[in-house]
Amino acid sequence: MRAGEGEDAQPLALITETAHGPRLAAVNAAAFDAGARSGAMLADARALCPELAVRPHDPAGDLAFLEALALWAQRWGPWSALDPPDGLLVDVTGAAHLFGGEAALLDDALRRLAARGLAARAALAPTAGAAWALAHYGPEGAILHPGDSLDQLPVAALRLDPATTLVLRRLGLKRIGDLTGIARPALARRFRSARAPAANPLVRLDQLLGRVPEPVLPVRGVEVPLVQRRLMEPIRHRPLLDRVLADLCADMARLLEGLGQGGRRFELALWKVDGQVLRRQLELAAASRDAAHIAGLFGRKLDDLDAGFGIELARLSAPWCQPLPLSQADLEAAAEVRGTSLAACIDRLSVRLGPQAVRRPVPRASHIPERAQLWVPPLDLPAAGQEELAFHARPLKLLDRAEPIAVLYASPDGLPRRFRWRGAVHEVARAEGPERIAPEWWRERSTARLRDYYRIEDGEGRRYWIYRAGIAGDGRGGTPEWFLQGLCA
Repeated sequence: MRAGEGEDAQPLALITETAHGPRLAAVNAAAFDAGARSGAMLADARALCPELAVRPHDPAGDLAFLEALALWAQRWGPWSALDPPDGLLVDVTGAAHLFGGEAALLDDALRRLAARGLAARAALAPTAGAAWALAHYGPEGAILHPGDSLDQLPVAALRLDPATTLVLRRLGLKRIGDLTGIARPALARRFRSARAPAANPLVRLDQLLGRVPEPVLPVRGVEVPLVQRRLMEPIRHRPLLDRVLADLCADMARLLEGLGQGGRRFELALWKVDGQVLRRQLELAAASRDAAHIAGLFGRKLDDLDAGFGIELARLSAPWCQPLPLSQADLEAAAEVRGTSLAACIDRLSVRLGPQAVRRPVPRASHIPERAQLWVPPLDLPAAGQEELAFHARPLKLLDRAEPIAVLYASPDGLPRRFRWRGAVHEVARAEGPERIAPEWWRERSTARLRDYYRIEDGEGRRYWIYRAGIAGDGRGGTPEWFLQGLCA
């Protein structure tokens, strides 16, 4: 866990929300010394350490930081890979002599990581499994030389899941050396049903010793198109800022044209004289390198800008790009004369109304009505295999959430004849149904109840789509409940 300056003395933990309450995801050294452990419930940790301070865990931020750290770690080797949740693998084959030897390479890595405020353990070994085992369970800065043995390390050093480790310990196999004394056929029969490598000690042992290959996915850095303007004098007025923005967009358009790409997401950063950085982000419906269009969209995002004492540096980047072939300028000009393109219109609406306000529905293969469609960006194509299921007639309008109705009188077959919805009482004149829809057993809990849908018409000619959740005596709850989910034409 990374701690800021002055936080080491304060017990601190990162928490994540679970179905049973907050749980500790990571702790710093002070919290660990006080008895707090990762994976413990927050209430139990507070009982041991009342002064424990907590912060919300950010797994996405941790992964982004680990990816950036993996790229930075390529100073020691040609490629690096992630070892979630908090590890890195770096291939240093043939690179140790550049740092004065293997020991000097490890010392340099630990020193540079400490300078970045990171507490780390490092090890060097011929295989990824052996390096992981030494880094987690071996001595500090361990180096595995030819002829060295790892038999004294615990079986947890094989990167096994907790259930497999518990089984091995109950069998009396507590160290890696204990596995070598057992015949392989016996272990293979015991763990023959294990599919994942983390559940099979033989696979992990072969990876540790280099008998079988272990594929890894290297982290590759992607060059982000970037242009910037360092201003001779700070600017404070909007017309000057619009001119700088137009120049940046023109530079970006030329850069993207040379790469044969168009930007889907652009980020604008403005450095103020006092050191504050103002950031604006723009996401387009389709890849574009139209400088005027991009500058116009950014202009709407700068209306609330406070330049303070002035802006001295402006930087524009395109972190998300897609291939965009060259096109004839005269055809583009003719299109602009005829009218605004659909993508440009969507971009303007998104900037004015918000990025989540412009969406379109696409069918999704689900027989549950509220899951039968998915909202996606306007110009995104539906995913492969996304098909629409054939149903009976559906109402034109579905409520965002089904609303309960109070059944005041029901016929002997269970169909309501009078119900109350939103304070008004409705008499059922006609009814059609039922249409029975079973729950999605692969997604929902076993206690989910099936639904019987009815199309009904009240005495004033208004039509509704209602359903009964559950059947009396189905063993999945109390009495059935009624809901109104849609309005029919």
